[in-house]
Order: sequence, then C-alpha cells, then structure tokens
Amino acid sequence: MIDLRSVSKKVSHVESVVPQEKSRSTTGSAGSASDEVSRSSRLLVGVGKSDPIGPVGSPLESVIGIDQRVRILDTELSPWRMICALRMRAPNGAAAIGTGWFVGPRTVVTAGHCVHSTQFFAGWADTIEVIPGLIGAGMRPFGSVTSGKFSSVDRWIDQADPDFDIGCIHLDEPLGETVGWFAIGALSADELTGFLVNISGYPSDRGSGNEQYHAVNRVLQVSDRRIFYDVDTFGGQSGAPVWTQESATSAPLAVGIHAYGIGGTPGSFGITANSAPRIIPEVFDTISGWIDEDGGSPTG
Repeated sequence: MIDLRSVSKKVSHVESVVPQEKSRSTTGSAGSASDEVSRSSRLLVGVGKSDPIGPVGSPLESVIGIDQRVRILDTELSPWRMICALRMRAPNGAAAIGTGWFVGPRTVVTAGHCVHSTQFFAGWADTIEVIPGLIGAGMRPFGSVTSGKFSSVDRWIDQADPDFDIGCIHLDEPLGETVGWFAIGALSADELTGFLVNISGYPSDRGSGNEQYHAVNRVLQVSDRRIFYDVDTFGGQSGAPVWTQESATSAPLAVGIHAYGIGGTPGSFGITANSAPRIIPEVFDTISGWIDEDGGSPTG
C-alpha cells in the first residue's frame, strides 16, 4: 500500500505503492442544467468491454494511426459539460492549455503537470481559468471561474513520477452543482482490462483548445498504477477524464487521468499506446480528500 500525501500549492503524499485491488467508487451527478439526453453521447460513447474498434509523437499526447477523434457539438449537455477547457498562467505570464473535469461541486481534477511543472511554470501555476463545456472561441455556456488554489501529490511534486501525474483545482464557486460531476472508481486490473475507455478534452491541434474532441477504444494493458489504451489524443488533452460505462444508460465512471502519449509507454510492453495514471485506492482516497476539503458533495 502507498502512503500518498496531498500537497496544496504548497503538496499530497504517497509511499510504497502496491495498489489494493478492492473496487471502490463515488457517486456522480448530472447537475441542475438541462437533463436532455446528449445525441453525441448516444452515438459516440463506448460501453462495456470489446475487441479493439480501430487501428492501433509527442511524449504527452499522440494520435495513433488514423485520427478517430470526433468534435462534440452539444457540450451544454451531460457528460460533456462536466469537462473543462483550462487556461493556465505561469507566474511569469506564460500561457498553456489543458483539460480538467468536475468530481464535486467545487473540485476539478486534471493532470499534475497542469498545476505544477518545473518545465512550464518553474513550479506551481499562478492561476487557472476553468471553462466547462466550452464549444468554440468565446462560446461559454456556463461561463468560467479562475482559481489560484491547487493540489497535487508528493510523488508528482518531489519526483515527477508519471504514475502520479495528478492534480486538482479548488474553486470558490459551486459550478459543479450546475454542470454535474463524474463519479470516480478504483477498479481492479481484471475489471479494467478490455474495457472500452472514453477520453474527451480540448486539443491544441484541432480548434486551438476551444473545441472539445472525443475518442474511444479499448484498454490494452493495465500496470499497477497506469492504464494503457489506443485512444487518440493530442497536446491540450492532458488532464482529461478516462471513463468507462457499463451500458448506454449507466453513469460515466472515471478510472484514470489522461496524461501521456506513446512516448510515455515502456518499450518493454510491446504496444503503441497512450496512458493515464490509474485511480488506484490511494489516489481515490486523495481525490476524496480534495472533495471534502472543498465542502464535499451533496448526498440527497
């Protein structure tokens, strides 16, 4: 078991890391906005387990073979509105883009390198603007909120360990009550293997970070702390949710945080894959702690 310590723009802690294999999950919310069923969700979201559904760059994000990403045009509907375009600012004013997603009314999860990076920010980001359901330049159906309060874990802050490239943006406003939030799940390797996983975020190569793109494919391999899949992504999609759905009518369950392209996959695996830190039990507990720090989630 890992002793994982949270670090807040000051850091969370993890020690020896052999994940527990008992499944756990939280409850998500569709939010108070429109309950209309998304046509994009009906047509595009992968459910259950499957053989690969398509043909199998950058060390952060990669398009693998034919680009299978599809633009989402009804981002004002669930689950797309739970996914946020991020506008990060470094203390020196330099700008970067990324993706995040709600896990509670005031809590947004993203990649660790979106909140703390020695390369991009020389440490912590200064501010991050969170834009749920952005559908195009200047088209913000739920507005935006800017925060300067972030958290990560010690294994990322101290060691830049890619297995723990996870971060959190804490908001003052409960915007998640409107747009909803993802349930998170710590699933076993057996449960994850062969599942179809969905990834949707805001890439820089298509829409310049202003348009949301989704792709789906199968989990290829699961290590103790990461999930590997042949789902197309690109720079700007770091921090996007990696989610599964049991059926077309079940709620999305986030099982990882997208962070790496094919350059982050060990050559010894013999696969061409992008990857995400898994939500293992220790990460589940850390994210749950961040939600509690922000006031928790309604239970009624």
